[in-house]
Amino acid sequence: MDGVRVATWNVNSVKQRLPRFLPWLDQRQPDVVCLQETKLTEEAFTALLGDELAQRGYAVAVSDEAQWNGVALLSKVGLEDVEVGFAGMPGFPNPEARAVSATCGGIRVHSLYVPNGRTPDSEHYHYKLAWLAALCEVVAADERDTMLCGDMNIAPADADVFDPEAYVGQTHVTAPERAALSAFVELGLHDVVRDRWPAERVFTYWDYRAGMFHQDLGMRIDLVLAAAPVAERVKAAWVDRHARKGTGPSDHAPVIVDLDEAPDGDIGPVVPPPSARGAKKKVKLPQSR
Repeated sequence: MDGVRVATWNVNSVKQRLPRFLPWLDQRQPDVVCLQETKLTEEAFTALLGDELAQRGYAVAVSDEAQWNGVALLSKVGLEDVEVGFAGMPGFPNPEARAVSATCGGIRVHSLYVPNGRTPDSEHYHYKLAWLAALCEVVAADERDTMLCGDMNIAPADADVFDPEAYVGQTHVTAPERAALSAFVELGLHDVVRDRWPAERVFTYWDYRAGMFHQDLGMRIDLVLAAAPVAERVKAAWVDRHARKGTGPSDHAPVIVDLDEAPDGDIGPVVPPPSARGAKKKVKLPQSR
């Protein structure tokens, strides 16, 4: 199917984001939407959004968990062979609502919320690495055209954080995490935003605290990894930074990938451009203070 817009967004509570989410859908008109941190049971998600999404032509698949985690997949181009979780997915100790996949317009699309890891070498950290390893085995065995979309909780390289020195001793940037993410690239998946904008400053997440967003002190941890046949169809790949501005935003911005057509043009890696080019002095992460 031609002219497909795929978006992924960690909304950090779809209930809290509702005043922004529905207008965003109407403005950006994505055909496939991957959501993370929905933080609602399937019943509550349906009660809140079922009618609104149906009116807009979306079929919906949800992996639910009250108050925490939660992922969803919305599609106007088909939603077939829905799978909640994936084979061999570890839990902590029980499986969490972190993965849902379906075939949308001939592409196997995964909406993913990778475990945070909390602190290096903790039980949470090893759970994160085991979760990624299990997912990689599933992707390696799947011959279908694939897109992994979501909050990966890993910055692929130093260029994907505002200051590598600020993240020393933190998760999201350690060598084992980056190696776990690189394993998907070794399978042939492409980081479509970075492939299209190899030298640009691009972030998708900014901590709510300490004015991090307005200083553009962020990380790029929300990714779209696509199999080569899908990556070859990319006409635009960008971060909708406008959705992070204003009142009541998520701490993440949506990532949007246009296949076959670019209805807004190949408009650059970030829309609108950053309001600042980073701090002039060294900045400590809020959580490390």
